[in-house]
Amino acid sequence: MNYIEELGTKAKAAKAGLAGASSEQKNDALLEIAHILRRCMPKIIEANKLDLENAVRRNMTPSLQDRLRLDEKRIEGIACACEKLTALEDPVGEVISGSVRPNGMRITKVRVPMGVVGIIYEARPNVTVDAAALCLKSGNAVILRGGKEAFNSNKILCDLMRQAVQTAGFSPDIIQLVENTDRAIATQMMQANGYIDVLIPRGGAQLIKAVVQNATVPVIETGTGNCHVYVDSTASVDMAVDIVDNGKTQRPSVCNAVETCLVHRDIAEDLLPKLKARLDEHNVEIRGCELTRMILGAENVTPADEDDYATEFGDYIIAIRVVDGLADALEHITKYSTGHSECVVTESLYVAEEFQSRVDSACVYVNCSTRFTDGEEFGLGAEVGISTQKLHARGPMGLKELTTTKSLINGSGQIRS
Repeated sequence: MNYIEELGTKAKAAKAGLAGASSEQKNDALLEIAHILRRCMPKIIEANKLDLENAVRRNMTPSLQDRLRLDEKRIEGIACACEKLTALEDPVGEVISGSVRPNGMRITKVRVPMGVVGIIYEARPNVTVDAAALCLKSGNAVILRGGKEAFNSNKILCDLMRQAVQTAGFSPDIIQLVENTDRAIATQMMQANGYIDVLIPRGGAQLIKAVVQNATVPVIETGTGNCHVYVDSTASVDMAVDIVDNGKTQRPSVCNAVETCLVHRDIAEDLLPKLKARLDEHNVEIRGCELTRMILGAENVTPADEDDYATEFGDYIIAIRVVDGLADALEHITKYSTGHSECVVTESLYVAEEFQSRVDSACVYVNCSTRFTDGEEFGLGAEVGISTQKLHARGPMGLKELTTTKSLINGSGQIRS
């Protein structure tokens, strides 16, 4: 029995007690987690400091260091997210549909937990708590495998959560951390059939590709975010500048950040100088097409190539391309989008409806920032990831997306003829 199989065996033994728990019991455990996170903030920050020091030694970019950082405000936000989950309806046991067959059999379809959820993710320690809390509320045991960059943070967070759920009457093994960061252990998770019921990768393109290609366990693919904003000729310039700036600079390292801005030719000369002025406030590097360089000055814009349009930068970099119209923008998005989040800024009802109808992404916006693709912003509490696939779940994955269904059939002696 390998390392992951040992964790899986513990998780399977623990999940029964969680799957049958009442909403009140699970909510008590979530409140215990929130309480212990607040009480132990100094310990968490001290552990996180070690990860940040290591990040500096590894020359990690400032935006990636930001993803890694935990401070009092962020820890308070994580604790609040746990508390907010207690106010959300428990999906377990929800009746989805029901019918009575002609022979008198009554069939009811209800939501049930997945079982044991495995999550492989990178350098965002808040995911450790968000994922564990969502799995707890939805009745699932969880095995967490974070990146080595956040190991010390993940370890203290997981240790504290295990204490909290034990205080609430659950086995601590409903939450387990993979403490070996060797890549071979990640492969064990991908192939832990019979121990892990579903695997969710959350991170960059290389991580997700590795999991999708190597897993024999069912996978829910959370996609990279090569997100676009198309500024139509009818758009409010001020609104467009606000939306692109917010999407790019509020938190450039997250998956719902804007990576490419497509600008209608008829509005480009008015919009682009104002957009550049705003982006300059954050020292954003612009990689643009020839017309963008002509408008803004070749010395101010790096020439964009195919790789730039296909890249999730995760940094203070944006690609800008001037397009002939909606059809041109849609063609570009179809070619380069990862299916995450796209936005159109327009005052045209026709353009808005066409854009939302024809863009094949999980979340399609009109006149608002792609940064809203988030479980909490969608009213789901935290999220375990943003699914860009079409089977089982798509978009922000909250509580319901961590359940499956069971059919309950009640009869009175019926037999099939």
